[in-house]
Amino acid sequence: MENVRSVALGVWIAAGSRLEPVELGGVSHFIEHLIFKGSDKYTAGEIAHIFDDMGAEPNASTSKEHTLVNARLLDEDLEQAFEVIAGMVARPTFADLDQEREVVLEEVAMYEDSPPELIHDDLSEVVFGEHPLGRPIIGHYETLSALDLDTVRGYHDEHYVNPAIVVAAGGSVDHDQLCELTTKMFRPEPGAVIVRPELRAPDTRHIARFTHKDTEQYHVCLGGPGPRRSDPDRYAVFVVDTILGGSWSSHLFQEVREKRGLAYSVYSYTSLYADAGLTAVYVGSRQEAVGEAMSVILEILGALEGDMTDAALERAKNHLKGQLVLSMESPGARMQALGRSVLLEQPILSVDEVLQRIDAVDRDAVIAAVRRYYDPATWSTACIGPQPEPFRAVTQDFAWEER
Repeated sequence: MENVRSVALGVWIAAGSRLEPVELGGVSHFIEHLIFKGSDKYTAGEIAHIFDDMGAEPNASTSKEHTLVNARLLDEDLEQAFEVIAGMVARPTFADLDQEREVVLEEVAMYEDSPPELIHDDLSEVVFGEHPLGRPIIGHYETLSALDLDTVRGYHDEHYVNPAIVVAAGGSVDHDQLCELTTKMFRPEPGAVIVRPELRAPDTRHIARFTHKDTEQYHVCLGGPGPRRSDPDRYAVFVVDTILGGSWSSHLFQEVREKRGLAYSVYSYTSLYADAGLTAVYVGSRQEAVGEAMSVILEILGALEGDMTDAALERAKNHLKGQLVLSMESPGARMQALGRSVLLEQPILSVDEVLQRIDAVDRDAVIAAVRRYYDPATWSTACIGPQPEPFRAVTQDFAWEER
């Protein structure tokens, strides 16, 4: 990218929570933490000082299907940053494992004290059930407490190896230099393979789960299975999602928040995976308003097909295209798009090609997407709050779970 002095560098690993055996839940996220504790060449303190001296911004994240270790830095620091990150990923020492476990357990405790985040894991559990996509990325206290050095090292040696690694970069970067660094820093591992998940579509469920917690608001998610990452109708789903709750002019934002004042935060979202997806809605509302807020959301979902007008489609497509073009001005967004596509074996599309796919979405496509993915009768719901009665009152036709 011309006219920038920075590079967004990402090392993508084909290791996420859905690949983990149940008894190792959270090991990928734990390894994400541990790689910052030192490599075969640098200690944790030295890694911190190197990035600080660069003015760089290192980070890492774990998802259900991959792990990303990344940094934003000046172009002149690329080689040194690459060397440090490659050593962290491929040759970690796993120093201070027990100490870092305590840090992760504190993160789990913090996460469980944050209902606006926790509720999304609850929804995944009720939508996907025993399917691996239903498992939380962060793991559980019991599984994390049982992880020892041999187990962690064995899992790392199986998954965090060439060829299960993709290097991507955006910004002021030379492709040939990046290839040379990759060849130098990531040696081939004889016999290593990319471990892929066993793919199977989840069952359709219609469950309402309530979790008792002393909160000021009721935090509610509703959702159901969505498109797979490779499904051609995903662009129609993006348009529907924008109309439903993905923009300021969306039905959820206007009806639930602006017109009725039933919530501060209300939105819809879509997550795509190899064998399934998730279409979902979140709302946070007080006890006296949560029942009405949910009723309005269910009414909007029930009337969604009729709201797919030509004007609404045009506005949603313009919104999506504008957001895409603006995001692609960021080196980090470019790196994210490239790395994710290659690692997950998706075609690398130019911005113009994606814009063309959005433009090609017509009313028939969005109507089909609404009927396939947004039927409230095929959705489940989860709620975290102090008393079940307001939630139970609007979920009479759901199978009920309480904990």
